[in-house]
Amino acid sequence: MAEISAPCLLNATSAAKAVREGALTSEELVESCLERIAEREDEIGAWAHLDPDHAREQARTLDKHRAGRRSIGPLHGVPVGIKDIIDTQDYPTEHGTAIYSGRTPGEDATVVSLLREAGAVIMGKTVTTEMAVMSPGKTRNPHNPKHTPGGSSSGSAAAVSANV
Repeated sequence: MAEISAPCLLNATSAAKAVREGALTSEELVESCLERIAEREDEIGAWAHLDPDHAREQARTLDKHRAGRRSIGPLHGVPVGIKDIIDTQDYPTEHGTAIYSGRTPGEDATVVSLLREAGAVIMGKTVTTEMAVMSPGKTRNPHNPKHTPGGSSSGSAAAVSANV
């Protein structure tokens, strides 16, 4: 199979297929995404919390599962960002406000549990407007940094748009 030159530019379906078929490891995919984030994050500010080492560890674990011929889910090895209003047990959930600074829930929200069961790599938390309804966060529109992407999913929207 041909080498994939920019794994971070794959959509979720193509990325999952490449990992499933062995054309790409989850670790390679995550590393490509982390490199892209490093290139653009200062300009865009899409991430509220990002832990590259934790993301890499998740990817390595998933690669070991695949190598051991364990059952893999439909999103096996695919990196995802979680909006900062959705609880994750391994990242803070701060709702875009100082009131909840440092709050780390004891368990994942159902949607996060389902993503993990499907094999997704939880990269971190994306910026949201305060309490998902108020003041905009730090995120800039990747196509015009003088503007905000607006709305409670501003970090997620900017990350998807810029492939970060």
